[in-house]
Amino acid sequence: MTTPVGSQAVDRASALLALIVESGGPRTFTSLVDELGLAKSTTSRLLQAMERRRLVQRDRAGAFRPGALFSLYAARPSALHDLSELARPTMEHLSDVCRETVNIAVPRGSQVVQIGQVDSRYVVGATNWVGVDAPAHCTALGKVLYAYGALTPPRGNLERRTAHSPMDRAQLDHMLVEVRRRGWAASLDELEVGLAAVGAPVRAVDGGVVAAISVSGPTNRINDLGITKLGDLLVTELRGLAALLGHQPRKEGVA
Repeated sequence: MTTPVGSQAVDRASALLALIVESGGPRTFTSLVDELGLAKSTTSRLLQAMERRRLVQRDRAGAFRPGALFSLYAARPSALHDLSELARPTMEHLSDVCRETVNIAVPRGSQVVQIGQVDSRYVVGATNWVGVDAPAHCTALGKVLYAYGALTPPRGNLERRTAHSPMDRAQLDHMLVEVRRRGWAASLDELEVGLAAVGAPVRAVDGGVVAAISVSGPTNRINDLGITKLGDLLVTELRGLAALLGHQPRKEGVA
């Protein structure tokens, strides 16, 4: 069956746009032609049309990057809702496996803002954390965002909610080194005695961390699940979510 000309043009434009958006950096005209295998005239015509519609734009060197429409979308409040909805299936799967509360949070200024939650299957532990303000250094979500540069760690004295909370910046920095080494963060009785959480990063196209997802519940139940096992599960599951956001991890040996 022959593909209609109009559909073929849409397919080619979509592939070209996806390549620019998912590359994580500016793309030269030559690299786009080589990778997609389109004729130079076709590629040029499609890029000009997308430029007019603000889907792509050129930098000072003439390379192509995502256009103004993507920046406008990212700045809209609804973008957070869309991120939460995109993460929902992953969060629900984690909830099915762990039966505990699953949250997603993003950095906003110096704060951790929780934008979505899947409730615990247990009566104890079904607190709604969306909109709750908590010291980020006492939370798994906050530690993830600190560790990967999405938030700047606090200076000066740290608020201690319990005897298990980080005492000072030096202790917090040591914790963040461990987060980067393992790929996940834990908070055990640090925000409140009897409450524990494990969190991991959500990466976008360029590999930057744009959000964090955690599993939380009573400390005894989280310990029963296994802290390391839960951390590794989160890292594995969130790779799939990152892929939906366009992130493609570099292969070993590839610069």
